[in-house]
Amino acid sequence: MNDIITLAVETSCDETSVAVVKNGREVLSNIISSQVEVHKKFGGVVPEVASRKHVEAINMIVQKALDESNITFEDIDVVGVTYGPGLVGALLVGLSTAKALAFANDIPVVGVNHIEGHISANYIEHKDLEPPFVCLVVSGGHTHLVYVKDYGDYEVLGKTRDDAAGEAFDKVARALKLGYPGGPIIDKLAKEGNEEAIDFPRAYLEDGSYDFSFSGLKSAVLNYLNSKKQKNEDIVVEDVAASFQQAVIEVLVEKTIQAAKDKGVKIVTLAGGVAANEGLRNLMRKRCKEEGIQIKYPSKILCTDNAAMIGCAAYYDYIKGYRADLTLNAVPNLKLGEKRY
Repeated sequence: MNDIITLAVETSCDETSVAVVKNGREVLSNIISSQVEVHKKFGGVVPEVASRKHVEAINMIVQKALDESNITFEDIDVVGVTYGPGLVGALLVGLSTAKALAFANDIPVVGVNHIEGHISANYIEHKDLEPPFVCLVVSGGHTHLVYVKDYGDYEVLGKTRDDAAGEAFDKVARALKLGYPGGPIIDKLAKEGNEEAIDFPRAYLEDGSYDFSFSGLKSAVLNYLNSKKQKNEDIVVEDVAASFQQAVIEVLVEKTIQAAKDKGVKIVTLAGGVAANEGLRNLMRKRCKEEGIQIKYPSKILCTDNAAMIGCAAYYDYIKGYRADLTLNAVPNLKLGEKRY
């Protein structure tokens, strides 16, 4: 079988990324232009600003990806592009670019679900990884517990009913005046704090539910901070960070372990920006070892938004025969497993 070269484009939020991927799992280039510094002063991603920054960066990033991989358009078999979920304006920049490149060079297009991309990041660095397995996808916008039956075949076991895990990290960090993005800052501070100092609630919800809820925990942290301020008592930021983080990751880990046991699988994977959290990785490793379950996760650069993971997911759709046409449009609320073409 001839090698299949994928040019992948990812612009769903605030990273402009283009990658060249061979046969789904070999990354020839993965160029990422982050807008974190731009959005930091706003305390979060501003959609209009994100879209404009994508427009400014995208052509240069495409060229850098081609140059670094030593690939020309003549070598490319398929263009893979994120078409949802995400910010509609940001998605449209990547889609317009991908479709223009595909049309100009007579290359087929495959639309990729952003969440599926995060799951697929695990295939890139774990060449032996094959479905079935359970994947916990945790990021600023998504918290999904997914049973991966096969390539491209997913059963969403649970998801957040309110705030995503990463969103809760950002909101608590904002309340503590720690800056943006909050997740890495809280993770770092948590290492210096006492995770048992404050008994924040764990929302396990009803028996048998794989869903998550973090709004109550977020409110508990805010109430704790307000109470301390009203009493003029000192707030130990490191203890708040550690106790809050522990309350989040205990629920994430226990529900993931339970899902793996219920589905009879021996492999668990992590995906998404919060999968880079050291506390989450450490607790998941510990619990998986106790339960005789393998744990796999991507390196930190592949946890954040990147086009290499989109190239991997696009490859498996391409070899299954999926093709989009030039009417492919952005679907900001696209669900995992749903195809809109």
